[in-house]
Amino acid sequence: IVNRYLHKPWIETTYHGIVTENDDKVLLDPPLIALDKDAPLRYAALFWLLTCSGEICGFRIHGQNVPFEAVVLDKSTGEGVIRAKDKLDCELQKEHTFTIQAYDCGEGPDGANMKKSHKATVHIQVNDINEYSPVFKEKSYKATVIEGKKYDSILKVEAVDADCSFQFSQICNYEIVTPDVPFTIDKDGFIKNTEKLSYGKERMYKLTVTAYDCGKNRASEDVLVKISVKPTCKPSWQGFNKRIEYEPGTGSLALFPSMHLETCDEPITSIRASIELETNHIGKGCDRDTYSEKSLHKLCGASSGTVELLPAPSSSANWTVGLPTDNGHDSDQVFEFNGTQAIKVPNGMVSTSLKDPFTISVWMRHGPGAHEKETILCNSDKTEMNRHHYSLYVHNCRLIFLLRQEPSEAENYKPAEFHWKLDQVCDKEWHHYVLNVEFPTVSVFVDGTTFEPFLVTEDYPLHASKIETQLTIGACWQGGNARMAQFFRGNLAGLIIRTGKLENKKVIDCLYTCKEGLDVQLPEEVVEFNPNQSSLTVEGDDIDAFDKVMQHISYLNSRQFPTPGIRHLRISTTVKCFNEESCVTVPDAEGYVMVLQPEEPKISLSGIDHFARSAAEFESQEGVTLFPELRIVSTITREVEADTESEAAEGTVVSEEIMHNLDTCEVTVVGDELDGEHESLEVDMSQLQQRSLEMSSSNMGLVITGVNTMANYEQVLHLIRYKNWHTEALFDRKFKLVCSELNGRYISNDFKVEVNVIHTASPMEHANNAMVQPNFINPVHHASVDLSGHNLVNAHQASVVPSAATIVIVVCVSFLVFMIILGVFRIRAAHQRTMRDQENGKENEMDWDDSALTITVNPMEVKPHERNLAGTRERLCCKYVSHITSLTHKNEKKGSGFFSQKPKMKRMSQLVG
Repeated sequence: IVNRYLHKPWIETTYHGIVTENDDKVLLDPPLIALDKDAPLRYAALFWLLTCSGEICGFRIHGQNVPFEAVVLDKSTGEGVIRAKDKLDCELQKEHTFTIQAYDCGEGPDGANMKKSHKATVHIQVNDINEYSPVFKEKSYKATVIEGKKYDSILKVEAVDADCSFQFSQICNYEIVTPDVPFTIDKDGFIKNTEKLSYGKERMYKLTVTAYDCGKNRASEDVLVKISVKPTCKPSWQGFNKRIEYEPGTGSLALFPSMHLETCDEPITSIRASIELETNHIGKGCDRDTYSEKSLHKLCGASSGTVELLPAPSSSANWTVGLPTDNGHDSDQVFEFNGTQAIKVPNGMVSTSLKDPFTISVWMRHGPGAHEKETILCNSDKTEMNRHHYSLYVHNCRLIFLLRQEPSEAENYKPAEFHWKLDQVCDKEWHHYVLNVEFPTVSVFVDGTTFEPFLVTEDYPLHASKIETQLTIGACWQGGNARMAQFFRGNLAGLIIRTGKLENKKVIDCLYTCKEGLDVQLPEEVVEFNPNQSSLTVEGDDIDAFDKVMQHISYLNSRQFPTPGIRHLRISTTVKCFNEESCVTVPDAEGYVMVLQPEEPKISLSGIDHFARSAAEFESQEGVTLFPELRIVSTITREVEADTESEAAEGTVVSEEIMHNLDTCEVTVVGDELDGEHESLEVDMSQLQQRSLEMSSSNMGLVITGVNTMANYEQVLHLIRYKNWHTEALFDRKFKLVCSELNGRYISNDFKVEVNVIHTASPMEHANNAMVQPNFINPVHHASVDLSGHNLVNAHQASVVPSAATIVIVVCVSFLVFMIILGVFRIRAAHQRTMRDQENGKENEMDWDDSALTITVNPMEVKPHERNLAGTRERLCCKYVSHITSLTHKNEKKGSGFFSQKPKMKRMSQLVG
C-alpha cells in the first residue's frame, strides 16, 4: 500500500494564550495540536513506520521580532507548545499577536514534498507581577492653615505605581506614619485636621506619609508633609469707610482710596469683585434730570412734534390736577393710578394720524400682573360705540399695543395687536418703554434694549364713522356706556407722544441714562459695567494690582442739584487658589454714599412792579410791556469761616450768585380772566423759536416752557406785551410772574405787577382845565413792597362831577396841596435832626411824589347818575384834609411819623378820588 501524501496538516484558526512576566511557558486555549489525514490504516502499520507517513515535523511562527517560539512535543500526535524566547516585560508590552503554521514530514526519509497547514492567529497576553512599589510625585508637600478652623481638605498627596496591571498599578491606601498628630488622610490622599489647631501650641506639624498599591506593596520611600499653622486671620476688605459723603458739584469721588484686600497669605490665583450701587429708591431707578419730559426730549435731540400727556399740573395743563403724585419735587413728577382713577386728555392735544409714524414713550412701574387688562393709554370712540382706535395696555405681564387701521377701500386683514412677553412689566421696578410705530411694524425698547413681539394678530380696519375720539390715561373710555373701564394699577411718568417721526437709538439711550453711577478710568477688558452704571465687576490675579484698581473706583453725580440721600454700596468678592476652588471666603463689604443736601438756589424776580400808562398805549399795535426791567437772579447761601482771631467766632453766612437753567415761567392774570374780545397777552414767537422755547396760553395767562438760561428767559419776558383795545372801562390790571427750575423743584418768588390806565381828556374839550394828569409814575424797583392796595386809576373812575360839587372839591384840593407842602417843609426840617432814623425807615418805603396828587376835573362831563356822589366826595375831601393836618402836627414832634402813615394816605387818596 503506497500513501501519496495528498493532505495538508490542519490546525485551529485562532489561539489565545497567557504568559506571566517571570515564566516562559504559554498556556494556549485551545492546545496546540496539528492533525494530518495521511495517517496509515491499522493493517498497514509496518509500512507506515517505514515511511513515517502523516507525522507533524514542526511549527513555524511568522512575524517580526516575535519573542516566542513553537516546539513539537510529539510528531505522531501533532502536539506542540509555544514558549517565550526571553524574559517578558508587561510594562513594555502587555499583548503580542502573530501567526503560526504546522508542517508534516514530507515523502521519504529526506522529507521531500513537505506540506504546510494554513496560518492561524495567536493572541498572547502578558500577565503582570507586582514588581514595582508606589512612588510619590513630589519629594515633599507644604500647606498653611489658620488656627481655630477645621478644614475639609488641607492638601492632597499623590503617589503612582509603574506596574502595568490595574490591580498592581492602583494606590489603594495612604497612611500617616507619624503617630499622635491631629490629622487624617483618606484613600485619595487628602489630608485634613481632626481638631482645631492652635498657633500657640504648635506652629508647624511634620508628617510622614506612605502609600500602598492594591497588591499591598508599600511605597519605596515615604514622603514628608509640612503643615504650618498661622494665627487667626480674617480675609476681608481693609481700610473701607462705611459712610462716604458726596458734596454736590465736586465731580468724581474715589470710594475706596485706601482699601486693600486681606487674603491671609493664601496662594491666590484669581480674584473677582462685584461692586453694586443701589439707587432704585431714587426717582425712577436713579438720579436723573427732573425737567419735564418734553424738555428732556428736546435736550436729547427730539425737538419737534412732542406732546406731554402727563405734565405737572399748571394753569395751562390742568388735567392731571386730580391725580396723586409723589408729593415732592426732589424726584420726577410721578403719578399714581390705584385702579379707580383715570384722566381725559383735552381735545386737540394729540393729532395722530395712524398712517404717519409716531412714538409713544413712558416710564412705568407695575406689578404683579393681573388677569384683567390694565390700560396705560387709550384712544376710543367718544360716544355711541366702544371701539378702540389704538391703546397701550398690560395683561398677564405682557405689554400689548393695539393699532386698528382707519377705514379704507381695501377691507383686508392687517396687523392690529402686538404682544411682548417682558419680565420688566411685573417686577415692581421703574422701566423706560419706547414704542416706535410705523405701520405695519412696531418695535419696542425697554431700558434702551430692543425686543421683538412674540405674537402679532390681525384684524379688519375700522368701519367709517363720524364719531369723535377720546384720549384717556389710566383706563379706556367706553363711549357707548359713557364710563371708564380696564383701569391701570401702578405708577406712570413722562408719557409722551411724538408724531411724524420715530425715536432713534441715540435719543432713547439719552432719555434712559442716569446722571449718577460708578466710574473708573481703566481699560475696558478689566471692568464690566451694567447698562445704567449701577454695578461693575473687576477681575485680576495680582492682589497689589487689584487693590490699585479698586482704589480708582469713584462715584459721580453730574446733576447740578442732585437728589440728597443714601445710596447703599455692596462689594461681593470671590477668591480662588491653585486648585481652582474658593480657598478664601471674603465677607461682603457694605457701606453707603451719603449725597449731601445741595445748596438750594433762591430764584429772585425783581423789577418795576407798579406803573401807569396812557390808554392810547394799551390800545396801540405794540401794547404795553409788562416786564420792561425784569431781572432774574439766582443765589445760594453759603457758610464760610469768619476771618477773625476770636475763638468764639462762628462761620459767617454769605450769599453768592450762581447760574443755572430755568424750565418754566408762567404769567397769570390776577383777578378777572382775560377777555379775548378786547384784551390779550402777546410775545414774539420768532424770538421764542430762536431760543428753543415754547409758549401756551389760556384765558388765565401764558406759560413759557423749555430748558434755557436765565438770561434767555429774561430777554423773552421783556417781550411780553399786554394789549387792550377797549380801555373805557379799564382802570388797572394785575399780573403775577413765577419761574421755576427742574419741573418745579425750585420756584421763584411771586413777582406781581400792577398796570394802571391813565384816562386823559381831549385838548379841545378841556381847554379851561388848569391842571393836567401826569402820564407816568416814578418807577419803583422794590418788588417786596406790597402795592396791591394802591390804585391810582381809581381817582379817575368818574372823571367829572356835578358843577355844584366842583367848587367844593377845588377848594378842598387847593387847601390839601397847601397843607401837604407845609407839612413836607416841616418834616424835612425835623428829618435833618433825626437823619439816622430816617435812613432806616426809608429803606423799604416808596418815594413820596406830590406831583401825583394832581387831580383833573372836567365839570362839563358830569353824568347824571354820578351827581349823587358829590356829597360823599365832599365829606371825604374834608376828612382827607383833616387827616393831613393832624399828621402834620404829629410829625412836627416825631419827625418821621408822616412817612409811616403813607398807606393810610394812599387809601385816603383813593377814597377821595
